[in-house]
Amino acid sequence: MLRHLTAISKELGRQVGVLLSRDGAVRSVIVGDATHLVIPEIGRLRGKAGRFRGLRLIHTHLRGEELTQDDLSDLTLLRLDLIAAVQVEGETEGLPGVIEIAHILPGTDAVSDRAEPFRRIRARDIYHLDFDCELEIRALESEFSKMAGRNSGERGKERALIIAVSPDQGSVEETRELAESAGVEMVGVVLQKGRKIHPSTVVGRGKLQQIVLEGMRRGADVAIFDIDLKPAQARAFEDNTGLKAVDRTQLILDIFAQRAQSGDGKLQVELAQLKYSLPRLTEKDAGLSRLTGGIGGRGPGETVLEIGRRRTFDRIRSLERRIEQLSRQRGVRRQRRRREGLPTLSIIGYTNAGKSTLLNALTESHIQAADKMFVTLDPTSRRLRFPREGDVIITDTVGFIRDLPPDLMAAFRATLEELSDADLLFHVVDASDPLAERKMDAVMRVLTDLKLCEIPRLVVLNKSDLVDPAHLETLCKRIEGIAVSALKREGLEQLIQEAEKALELRKD
Repeated sequence: MLRHLTAISKELGRQVGVLLSRDGAVRSVIVGDATHLVIPEIGRLRGKAGRFRGLRLIHTHLRGEELTQDDLSDLTLLRLDLIAAVQVEGETEGLPGVIEIAHILPGTDAVSDRAEPFRRIRARDIYHLDFDCELEIRALESEFSKMAGRNSGERGKERALIIAVSPDQGSVEETRELAESAGVEMVGVVLQKGRKIHPSTVVGRGKLQQIVLEGMRRGADVAIFDIDLKPAQARAFEDNTGLKAVDRTQLILDIFAQRAQSGDGKLQVELAQLKYSLPRLTEKDAGLSRLTGGIGGRGPGETVLEIGRRRTFDRIRSLERRIEQLSRQRGVRRQRRRREGLPTLSIIGYTNAGKSTLLNALTESHIQAADKMFVTLDPTSRRLRFPREGDVIITDTVGFIRDLPPDLMAAFRATLEELSDADLLFHVVDASDPLAERKMDAVMRVLTDLKLCEIPRLVVLNKSDLVDPAHLETLCKRIEGIAVSALKREGLEQLIQEAEKALELRKD
């Protein structure tokens, strides 16, 4: 076969290659140019973690070059069993000469830019090549499967790599916390040096290669990005790596879908998900491309994609009407509270700052609270008795986050309208967070968007028991905050006193 390949390659002056399956059958014949081949679409990967594609590529090199970086990238991104290059020799007729093969190596450490994750074998001709392909590849698959099993952790959980592209400080840690809140098991982090976003696949070809290798070694099936992706970028990334691409908005929406308990919250999450998915609808079944017909429907009809979009638009309009109706009902309840003359306090803050824990501490309630992001999604109200002011209504709201997805902001705008009637806001800040002041700014940007900056606000520095006293004192002075520990119920008396003063000033 090699003699046949090299003879044709010499005659054409082009590289020629074949894709062979494990049973020795020729699945594809590829003709390139003098320096490289373009491999055609070769179908989907086999499902099990650690599996290769079951194909090997054997092709010719005309200029005596070794396996190129493009060859090794094809080996990795396509998960080929192996790749082989044979030199074309002879002045007139092409004869097979030096042969070089390569396959992916398993490894326990993260892929570095310096260590080549391949095994190369070179022989002066095919007869001196000592390599049992079937035995070696099956042993490699077994080793990759064992590695994936060792790194798999809890059964039933999706295993994900974080792809860090955002230049924002703390982005990786926040994405890790979001993934944990979503119930995803993190198996590794891949950093994009330079943070330059590739217009097609988000990361460059070399980084794609690293991601594929890390995914195979760690048994990952999902790649979570710390930025938002365009639909075409997500599809291109998935096609190149075999990993499901999840961007930041999709991850937050998934958490909200898990947390929503009330009918109102479920409607708002569904609306946000539909608006997110609308531009990502694709034609998945070309075989059913024209469905409608009959009277009024003759002619080309509608494609599956068009029908999907129309149904999505109809559902979005229906949800918007129902949410608007619920918004009016909430408005009636707010008017009733105003007639009763009860002051209203709303607890706001970055997600996982301790808002629900503070509400529990102030009102002796037992609302669910945990060290996770977006544990509280549906607003919760309780009565609280102040020494002088009497009863007040205190409400816990959904946590904020930097760059809150626009669709999510729009869907939850009706819920956040509750803040507009608040007489006082408790802005809860995690005092132990190194990025506390940056997260405060993110919350203020949301309040500005909602036109709520005019409402009086007390900054509550929660988790003060985790902070050095000297640093805490400096922080309190710098941002004019009140230090409390909701978990240990420390500083609550001072907070209530300051809240009463603010409410008295509000009345005046």
